[in-house]
Amino acid sequence: MPKCTADELGFGREGRRRIEANFDGGSISSDGGLMLLRQVDRRVGLSAAVAAGLHDPRNPDFITHELRDLIAQRLYGLCCGYEDLNDHTALRSDPLMQTAVGTGEELGSSPTLCRLERRANRADIVALNRVLVDQFIAAHTVAPKELILDIDASDIPLHGDQERAEFHAYYDHYCYLPLYVFCGKAMLACVLRNSRIDGAKHAAAVIKLLVTRLRQAWPKARIIVRGDSGFCRQRLIRWCERQDVGYVIGVARNARLHRIAAPWEKRMAKRFARTQEKQRSIHEFQYAAGSWDKARRIVTRLEFGSQGINPRFIVTNLDRPAEALYDDLYCQRGEAENRIKETQLDLFGTRASCQKFLANWLRILFSALAYTLMQRLREMALATTELATATAATIRVRLLKIGAAVIRNTRRIRILFASHHPLRGTFLIAARVLASP
Repeated sequence: MPKCTADELGFGREGRRRIEANFDGGSISSDGGLMLLRQVDRRVGLSAAVAAGLHDPRNPDFITHELRDLIAQRLYGLCCGYEDLNDHTALRSDPLMQTAVGTGEELGSSPTLCRLERRANRADIVALNRVLVDQFIAAHTVAPKELILDIDASDIPLHGDQERAEFHAYYDHYCYLPLYVFCGKAMLACVLRNSRIDGAKHAAAVIKLLVTRLRQAWPKARIIVRGDSGFCRQRLIRWCERQDVGYVIGVARNARLHRIAAPWEKRMAKRFARTQEKQRSIHEFQYAAGSWDKARRIVTRLEFGSQGINPRFIVTNLDRPAEALYDDLYCQRGEAENRIKETQLDLFGTRASCQKFLANWLRILFSALAYTLMQRLREMALATTELATATAATIRVRLLKIGAAVIRNTRRIRILFASHHPLRGTFLIAARVLASP
């Protein structure tokens, strides 16, 4: 009689041959790119720095899994697309995940990782935000002349009974309202907040801490704060002026600003009526809202087309030409929004399903750290490849999800990648760059 098991699969025939399959392939992993993550992590010391910052109340006599190994396991899992802790029930036995983490034994279980998240305290949160900044500083071999800090907020939908869950009318659901700060593509801060607050709350305090730390590393660097109109708050603007920090921040439209811009708008409307071509112009003037302590420089971008007038206003203390301020500086703010999407969508930065607020904050920070790991992989190993500007999701699908067989004995660990992988050349380039001293 034929041997039948629940794992035997049939896929019909190919000519005279039956197509059969089962799960008896042995030590095979679907995440061959884990070894690239391991190399990046070892080079930059990310998981070690995270472990050094977290408190560990466990009794040393009963510790099976070192804290650094648990952190590496969690970050590598996020990078490879495993958002749930339940995924680690199987991943803990994956031979390549074990090799990447640095052990030949079973890794931490889902309950172990859950306990790690649930014991988070505020000191842990502060420490991990500090790791983000320190990683950014360490990535520079030469002191930068200018740093542009993009500050923005987003929402994290909530669907359970999480601590500090509140309804947000604009987003039309219960959510958290995290605050992010980026410099280029690097994340410098991730602050989780309840949602029924001013979107700019804590912004000045976060910028103050970041500027202080960055000036310790680079005293001569010019620092500029950039944000949309939700961050046009006197506390932030005045602090920037006192500390010689540049700023270019959006200003919400109001009746006074429209009256000032009205003469320019009328001229544009006449030109549009005559030519039927979309009109665009940039102007500047001095302006002070009722709550401001003095008049400040306002730059306005005006557009007039078939749908009417479309004005934008920004306030700044920079002395650059108005056109350059708006087109070359302020409009680049949208890049930070793309990075937030990458963190939240590609690296599961909205997975706030724990009941405890601080545990959710730690989860969001793990996603931020996984983003940092992927960003360093992109900078260090993929800069000369076709994936130099790829998102984390694209890098995962095309470079990390590679089939690999793992052969382990007492002398060596051999990893056999898929022979016909389309990005074999890119993988070789990345591996060799990361292996170089």
